[in-house]
Amino acid sequence: MNMKSQQERILNYLRYQLAKISHMGKAPHLGSSLSCLDLIYALYKSFLKIDPKNPNDTKRDRFILSKGHAISALYVVLAEIGFFEKKLLETYNQNGSSLPEHPSPKCISGVECATGSLGHGLSIAAGLALSAKIKQEKFKVVALLSDGELNEGSVWEAALFAPKQKLGNLVAIVDFNKWQATGRSKEITQLDPLKKKWKNFGWDAYEIDGHNYAEISETLSKLKLKEKPSILIANTIKGKGISFMEDDNNWHYRIPNIEDIEAIKEELKIT
Repeated sequence: MNMKSQQERILNYLRYQLAKISHMGKAPHLGSSLSCLDLIYALYKSFLKIDPKNPNDTKRDRFILSKGHAISALYVVLAEIGFFEKKLLETYNQNGSSLPEHPSPKCISGVECATGSLGHGLSIAAGLALSAKIKQEKFKVVALLSDGELNEGSVWEAALFAPKQKLGNLVAIVDFNKWQATGRSKEITQLDPLKKKWKNFGWDAYEIDGHNYAEISETLSKLKLKEKPSILIANTIKGKGISFMEDDNNWHYRIPNIEDIEAIKEELKIT
């Protein structure tokens, strides 16, 4: 089995896990988690330096999932690479679980802060990046945002702040799936030309296919990480990988039933 096939097999397994724990935990936002799964997986496999056996190392890179409603995508990736036992995923969104529907500080190894109240993650990431610069530490900070989150003014305050402070150790990624809770993002705010906006704010800006592992990894490897912060506009599909969920905003809130789970298992060829 070649590397690409191996990666796709793993990602299909993680997609199935996402659907399964959404069903078991009666938790929504499955479509949002599926749209950013490839991005999170690529970050942990090829860019972020975080040791699952030493997740609190002060020299570690930091990852902020600003779109905290998609936390299940981070949970399944963390479990896959050894931050905690996979069996724990079955407790997702259960009373007393260390895997809440929206992340809380240090709820489980690998989660840096509380997110999900949209608009805060990039500011937190910028603060961490500035602290590293002041202390002359070498870690990188990555923040993953949703395109709907760009409605928030606090995002643009951070976008203005980071270039002025020359935070070259800061990377932002926009999961640009073109939807938010109540409709198409372009019908609600004027995002276009999105890449040009960030570039004009002083960021190194890139546009990528957010479901192409090789393109994601290659772009990350080419980031300058000098004086300018970097942003990746990642074109994605909400519900990616499950045919009857793709680009269907009903799956922002809909929870899969047992028949859906069986259909997903068959489609993704999970044995």
